[in-house]
Amino acid sequence: MKTVLITGASGDIGAEIARVLDKSGYAIAVTYNKNKESAEILCNELSSAKAFQCDVSNFESIKSLYENIIKNFGKIDIVINNAGSAFTGLLQDMNESQIVNLISTDLNGVIYSCRFASDYMVKNHSGVIINISSIWGVVGASCESVYSAAKGGVITFSKALAKELGPSGIRVNCVSPGVINTKMLNCYSEDDLKALSDETPLGRIGTTKDVANAVKFLISDDAAFITGQNLVVDGGIIL
Repeated sequence: MKTVLITGASGDIGAEIARVLDKSGYAIAVTYNKNKESAEILCNELSSAKAFQCDVSNFESIKSLYENIIKNFGKIDIVINNAGSAFTGLLQDMNESQIVNLISTDLNGVIYSCRFASDYMVKNHSGVIINISSIWGVVGASCESVYSAAKGGVITFSKALAKELGPSGIRVNCVSPGVINTKMLNCYSEDDLKALSDETPLGRIGTTKDVANAVKFLISDDAAFITGQNLVVDGGIIL
């Protein structure tokens, strides 16, 4: 049984990835930062899962996470770096703390996790890393400039790391969701959501399962010759 680490699994997308992979027979380690209750409820749904507290913006916290996973599961085969945060507003309205926290979570957190994942995977000459980015990391978004910068960094970092780890048999890819039906859309009105659906060539807003199924494919043997890619899951909205 392969072991998968999913960071930020207390959120909607991370939790759905865990559910989909659980049905495929993976042992799952999930992380949460503050939402322990949601993580524990999720683990109770799954066949073989354990929750770990981790602040992905903290290097030592990630180091401890990997040590604990090895202690509990004995190995790490697949890492899905899903944890992240967002800020919507004008750049000039952001203070230093908001900027630093966003970059530290959304970009540094991915880099820190990959740093320790590669430690374990290189020794075994195998492994898969999936980094969750965003369509705004591809095209940028007004009023989400720092978020766009962080997510764009994740995409470029993933491409570079794929080149670095490829000779060790490790694949690294990105998944960039578009407008997905999660709690992040709660601030939108029905008219706003209809407009977003109308702007999408496939005529609907994405689901968390759409993202989870993309991840499931990329970590599978069916994607054994795919690395350094960014799979956009957006129904065509940024075409």
